[in-house]
Amino acid sequence: MHVVIVGCGRVGSTLARELCALGNTVAVVDRRSDAFLRLGDDFAGQTLVGIGFDPDILIAAGIERAGALAAVTNGDNSNILVARVARERFGIQSVVARIYDPKRSEIYERLGIATVATVKWTAERIMRRIMTDRPSVEWTDPSAELVLVERNAADAWVGERAGELDRGPAKVVGFRRFGKALVASDDVIVQQGDVLYIAVLSNEVAQLDAFLAKGPGERR
Repeated sequence: MHVVIVGCGRVGSTLARELCALGNTVAVVDRRSDAFLRLGDDFAGQTLVGIGFDPDILIAAGIERAGALAAVTNGDNSNILVARVARERFGIQSVVARIYDPKRSEIYERLGIATVATVKWTAERIMRRIMTDRPSVEWTDPSAELVLVERNAADAWVGERAGELDRGPAKVVGFRRFGKALVASDDVIVQQGDVLYIAVLSNEVAQLDAFLAKGPGERR
């Protein structure tokens, strides 16, 4: 796949090197030529000096044959402009923009532009390391609104179908049982010692824990 990356800071340069290492072709655009020094002498991709939302620069970078574009400059406005040009003018469906303002991130997600809200994403991870007594969160999406949590199956749920757990504010997506992973389905029966992987909105984790603590008997 050909990927266009706009912005050759720490994120852009790391992304470019990793994509090349996986066998993709990459073109990196940045306003400053010295930014490409981060790529190293062995970088096999293409580099272009210019403004990332300039259609001519994007065409030179191979946008017309690209499968994806990542806008990762240090400016929200620039990243959104690049993302919109890529989607609306060139029809690129896989577009991601790095956004520092979480409120803007929510707006552009509704427009179909995938965003990584840097500040919110980073703050959530710092909190996980500072507040070590918080319930385990295994994964957080870039908006920091959806999380995957790990929970031990309480004795009260043993013998119940996994579908019963989905009556709460979340969705069980998988199990770990005897060291092996299982994809959850409604008919899987919860067993003693199961570890549950549950997708839930980050602001409903406490509600989920209360639901699991009640057990099916009390819930009914």
